[in-house]
Amino acid sequence: MLVAAAVCPAPPLLVPEVAAGAAAELDDARTACSDALAVLAASRPDVLVVVGSCDADHQGPYPQGSRGSFHGFGADIEVRLGEGEEGPRLLPASLAVGAWLLGRARWGAAPVEGIGVAASLEAARCLETGRELAAADERVALLVMGDGSACRTLKAPGYLDDRAAAFDAAAGRALGSADTDALAALDPVLAAELQAAGRAPWQVLAGAAEGAGLGGRLLYEDAPYGVGYFVAAWS
Repeated sequence: MLVAAAVCPAPPLLVPEVAAGAAAELDDARTACSDALAVLAASRPDVLVVVGSCDADHQGPYPQGSRGSFHGFGADIEVRLGEGEEGPRLLPASLAVGAWLLGRARWGAAPVEGIGVAASLEAARCLETGRELAAADERVALLVMGDGSACRTLKAPGYLDDRAAAFDAAAGRALGSADTDALAALDPVLAAELQAAGRAPWQVLAGAAEGAGLGGRLLYEDAPYGVGYFVAAWS
């Protein structure tokens, strides 16, 4: 069953070498991510699964030892998802950021696996995936990587959309209160229109947390660069 979860944003800009001169702008987000990972470690999980959105070509499981890199983002940095033999596929960006966060925290509390979730995956399948993850071991923890709307400002990647702030506010409330029903109810069509890549991973979390009785805390909420970023801890 699910014993804890951390929700973190997934932009490669979290990696200071990628952000370069703008690295300090996300210092608070990095600190909040570290605090959320500490909650995961304190839960003494048997396994940690990193869940992140991806395109259809990169969905599916990533075993312990899978590698990723930030070469495509201008930084000569490679990461690894825990210890083990190198997997056959490179991690998608969201899981690579998760692996970087775990490396930064010197994670050693439990074996680590990953799963890429297609950003277009329907809500029912997301929920079922979460249930399957939670049932896979006695004490499962999730690190859920995903962003809110990318349409919060005129300079945002998706330009300004008047619906974006309300969508992110609802997502932030749900993440901060561990409201699985509210996460499950997020509209996939609206999320896609707002370029909210976190919708599918958050709904995987909702499925995994059904009946677990977890409480939530929102540790960080902001929209730098016009993209909604959230950090939450469930335990």
